Amino acid sequence: MPTTRARLLAATTALLTLTTTTPATAQPPTQQPRYPGHTTSRYITAHNTPADTARAADAGCAAATTAQPGLRILFLGTQEHGSRLRHPGTTRTTTTPRIPTRAAVDIAAAYATGFTRCNTTDTTAHLALGVNNKDDGGIAPARAGRNWARIVEAAARRADTDHLTITGAIDAEPSWSTPAWARTWVDAYTATTDRRLYAANSAGGCPTPGHTSTACNNGWKLADIHYLATGAAPTLHAIPQIYRTDGIQARQWAAVSAWGAHHKNQPVRFAGALSQHTACTQRGGCTRTDNTPEAAWRQLRDALNARAATAVTRLPYATDMRWPAT
Repeated sequence: MPTTRARLLAATTALLTLTTTTPATAQPPTQQPRYPGHTTSRYITAHNTPADTARAADAGCAAATTAQPGLRILFLGTQEHGSRLRHPGTTRTTTTPRIPTRAAVDIAAAYATGFTRCNTTDTTAHLALGVNNKDDGGIAPARAGRNWARIVEAAARRADTDHLTITGAIDAEPSWSTPAWARTWVDAYTATTDRRLYAANSAGGCPTPGHTSTACNNGWKLADIHYLATGAAPTLHAIPQIYRTDGIQARQWAAVSAWGAHHKNQPVRFAGALSQHTACTQRGGCTRTDNTPEAAWRQLRDALNARAATAVTRLPYATDMRWPAT
């Protein structure tokens, strides 16, 4: 029978062998983030009339009365030449009214006024003023990004309060521009302001984990998606579109984050998930793209936490898009 010393040595050797042969990859966290509840984000279809600010004030009041802290996004559409904004969901040939870009400052200030007036619970929020990366507006991307950063700064000077912080947002989608256009826009924005930029982007056509391809739609690559959501600057925070009920968009973003972890030692810096359930209810036409905000958030969390390299312990926001009431 082995001596006590021999048994101890054998046990130690076995433990070392087990330790060195166990894969180095850590396990996903056992402490999963809990669903935070959702806020309402809005498409803004302004007409450069007093009704624009009245509606914004009402929206701010409605946000405050929910007592739900967190991020809200106001998407104001596409930047055009001549310092104009075109409604969300439209193209260059659309005849809908254009508004001066600076009208976004008045809208943000009115929202902040309504939020402050109705905020009886000391609720705190980020209000992100957003545009998209459609390149059909006749404006160069560097100028567009720089101009939007200045709009966000101007809005912050008027509308920042102890409870409401003004930030920026971009809805960057591969089908709407070249990757170079979108990269240049983000570079210009982040070079002009330190205000946070929420990337409410899509990863259209990108692979899911387990695939070797790095190609996405319209000539974009995983590298471009990662750059526009995290890589360009530390002020970027991703709140991607997780619309599809089958979960593929969450898995695409897990692949983007895995690419960043492997190639840049930088998984995506996620703030939460964006859904469009209310917008779909209002206008219809959503075939399997009407995730509830909770379903979207859980899909993203679970896809990220399926692998240690992309796992998150915080995912603080869920926000759901809506159109203006008609």
